[in-house]
Amino acid sequence: MNNAPPKKPDISATTGGDGNAIVWEESAPAAEGKTGIDVIGDHVRRLPNSPGVYRMFNAAGDVLYVGKARSLKKRVASYAKMGGHTNRIARMIHQTAHMEFVTTHTETEALLLEANLIKRLRPKFNVLLRDDKSFPYIVVTEDHAAPGIFKHRGARNKKRTYFGPFASAGSVDRTLNAMQRAFLVRTCSNSVFENRTRPCLLHQIKRCSAPCTGEISEADYARLVTEAKRFLSGKSSDIQKSLSKQMEAASDAMDFERAAIYRDRLSALSHVQAHQGINPRLVNEADVFSVAQKDGLTCIQVFFFRTGQNWGNRAYFPRADKSIEPGDVLGAFLGQFYDDRPCPRLILVSHKSEDLPLLSEALSARSNYKVRVSVPNRGEKRELVEHAGNNAREALGRKLAETSTQAKLMKGVQENFGLESIPNRIEIYDNSHIMGTNAVGAMVVCGPDGFAKNHYRKFNIKSKDLVPGDDYGMMREVMTRRFSRLIKEQGLPEDHAVEADEIGLWPDLLLIDGGLGQLNAVAGIMQELGLEDKVQLVGIAKGPDRDAGREKFFMRGKASFILPERDPVLYFVQRLRDEAHRFAIGSHRARRKKEMVKNPLDEVPGIGPGRKRALLHRFGTAKAVSRAALTDLKDVDGISEHMAQAIYDHFH
Repeated sequence: MNNAPPKKPDISATTGGDGNAIVWEESAPAAEGKTGIDVIGDHVRRLPNSPGVYRMFNAAGDVLYVGKARSLKKRVASYAKMGGHTNRIARMIHQTAHMEFVTTHTETEALLLEANLIKRLRPKFNVLLRDDKSFPYIVVTEDHAAPGIFKHRGARNKKRTYFGPFASAGSVDRTLNAMQRAFLVRTCSNSVFENRTRPCLLHQIKRCSAPCTGEISEADYARLVTEAKRFLSGKSSDIQKSLSKQMEAASDAMDFERAAIYRDRLSALSHVQAHQGINPRLVNEADVFSVAQKDGLTCIQVFFFRTGQNWGNRAYFPRADKSIEPGDVLGAFLGQFYDDRPCPRLILVSHKSEDLPLLSEALSARSNYKVRVSVPNRGEKRELVEHAGNNAREALGRKLAETSTQAKLMKGVQENFGLESIPNRIEIYDNSHIMGTNAVGAMVVCGPDGFAKNHYRKFNIKSKDLVPGDDYGMMREVMTRRFSRLIKEQGLPEDHAVEADEIGLWPDLLLIDGGLGQLNAVAGIMQELGLEDKVQLVGIAKGPDRDAGREKFFMRGKASFILPERDPVLYFVQRLRDEAHRFAIGSHRARRKKEMVKNPLDEVPGIGPGRKRALLHRFGTAKAVSRAALTDLKDVDGISEHMAQAIYDHFH
């Protein structure tokens, strides 16, 4: 057994609920070779009765579990008792070789710290929020004389007004598209706005009022922006009444062209509202969560309601053991969900959990306003939760169907390629270049749940010794970089056990887009790294005349073979190869585009965007800068004498 000390993630100082830094307390390590109840029992004697957070490690130093407790001593002592544990907890206790603890001032602080650490460390036995992508917002840029309206992710500026969150970028795009027609507010960047000399196409098709060229007065444009903000704030009915009156007034005045403009704006507003679906009458601002479980899989559906409008929904499939009750899954999920997101004043949930009052207190402390988490029993709020529950069950049914199909395909891959077990992780590799230029290697990953895009990697080919267009050499470089780093960071495959539903870090199968030559190039690298017996390799060569369905497969020590036409596994492998091809071409095009717009000034040390802008504003082009005299360079605003000399020396 590996008795290496536990790995130390970068969490030496974590902020508690009151803003103070909390530092992990090192407990005395357990006797060498001890695991399970013996280790936990050794720690219990030294623990206080104060609230805090504990971590469990296995012998390899991997974090197994992060938990919080009102009393560390009582909670940890419960693990040291014989019997009475679920299979999941029993396995966790058996694997525990070391523990660490931190005390906090309150249980609320412990809850916040626990959620933060679970998201960062992703322990094996915790409920894990898998999709942690930030939500998009709509932002009105009031820090500009002619405010624009845009999609936004990330940090928020106090000088701008934000509306959201929206469930997806698609819902934001649809709303923005309709609001362009309804309010004619600009969506161009500031640099485009400032350099326009005549209205753009959006003005011609009645999607923008063109404040950039003065086609609308500042006062009238400000009214449009105010109307847009009022609509996003839930005042849509008032705006519709106002537009309707203005349309009638224009019609009575025989100004039919202006009346048509108001008619089109009213139509656009109706289009926005039609896409919002269910809109509550009494709930102004709330997030609604409902959980559904079936066949060991959990789905949590969340709906976002802001300003009395439905701004979309999203389904999550957290990793949770089937023995965990729905309320407990939901409670653990909510702590991670709001760890780095603003929350509304009301959160409606479908199941009760003992941590809900504590979660309400913790979110209130973090948000500086009262946050209520409740399970509604009747009325409109209950209807919203039930609606979310129906969506959760439907999404779970679709996911189970997809998972069942994926499991059958993975089983087929095992049988057709002679693998010892059903693969948890398949890696597919491809290269893309044009005559050797801007060469990129791509790695695509497929697991039990389909394509795992967060595991995709691209490799910019760096070797200067490669002959342009040497596909074998490129593949050798990609494999060397990929697996030498994996060995350095993770050790060999047998050092890491992987659960059946996890994707892991080590592949069970490598699919190489190419024939026997590509396969031999990869096999040579795997042999050099001592991995020839660790991972199965398969080369995929296109059929005669590059016909799909007649691909030939190559494996070391076996004769080449083809799969039967219309075989589902053949279609599956084709889809894997095509995804790798798509990702490789996309990465190559992005690199090629970047090279095409590369500026010689980017290569000058010390030249950033500001100085580059000043130089180009003065001389016009990078070529003119390269020919400029030293005295002329010194005259540019922001360019010191030392920097001017550096620029001059670089080009001469």
